[in-house]
Amino acid sequence: MWCPAIAAFITLKIKGRKISSLNWNWGDWKYIRWSYFIPALYGIITYLLIWVFGFGGLANEETITEWGKELGLFGIGTLNPSSITIIAIILLGTVEVIRASATTLGEEIGWRGFFIHELRKVFSFTGVSIFSGIVWAAWHWPLLVYYSSNVLLEFITFFIVIISMSFIMAYYTFKSKSLWPAVIFHAVSNVYIQKIMPSLTMKIEGTEHWLGENGIMFAIVTSIFGIYFWRKAIKEKI
Repeated sequence: MWCPAIAAFITLKIKGRKISSLNWNWGDWKYIRWSYFIPALYGIITYLLIWVFGFGGLANEETITEWGKELGLFGIGTLNPSSITIIAIILLGTVEVIRASATTLGEEIGWRGFFIHELRKVFSFTGVSIFSGIVWAAWHWPLLVYYSSNVLLEFITFFIVIISMSFIMAYYTFKSKSLWPAVIFHAVSNVYIQKIMPSLTMKIEGTEHWLGENGIMFAIVTSIFGIYFWRKAIKEKI
C-alpha cells in the first residue's frame, strides 16, 4: 500500500519538487470529523439494508463470543455479548483506525496527496474523480483476481465502489487542502467494511455476493453517496 507514495516521491524527485510540497497540513478539523463519519455511516447503512432484506443475518450470541475471543476480550472479567460488541466497536473504531491509517497513508500520499492535484490541472472535478477512481480500482486488480469467487461481478461492483469513493474523497481533499481527510476516510472505510460490520453479520448461503466491500449492496450505497458529493462539488464549483 506504500507503492503509490513511493511512486509519488520518485516523480517529485525527477521533477525537482520537494516532498514538503504535498498537502501535509492537518487542515480544518471539521473535514477530519466528516471523513470519519461518512464512511462509518455508509458502512452501517449497507449492512442495515443487508439485514433488512435478508441477505445476511444479525450475529447471534455464539458469533459475538467468537469475535470477542479473536479480539482477546476474554480474561478481563465476565462480558456478555452486548458488552463485547460495544467494546469491540470502540476498539476497532479508534485503535484499529489509527493502525490502518499507517497503511492508508501510503496510498493517499500517492492518490489524493499527489495524483488528483496533477489531474486537476487538466480535468474538471468530475474528470479527476472518475479518472483517479479508475486508476485506483485497476491498481487492485491482482487482489480481485486472486480472491474473487465471481471475477466479472466483483470487478464491476468494486469499480463502482472505488469510483464513488473517489468523488467523496476528492471533495474533502480539495475542500480541506489536506491529504489527511482522505487518509482517515480510507482507514475508517476499511475498518467498518472489512472488520466491524462483517463480524456482526451471519452469512446466508446464496447471498454472498451482496456482502463485503465487493458486494452488490455496498456498490449501491456508495454510488448514492458518490452522486450526492458529485452534485455537491458541482454546486460549490470545486
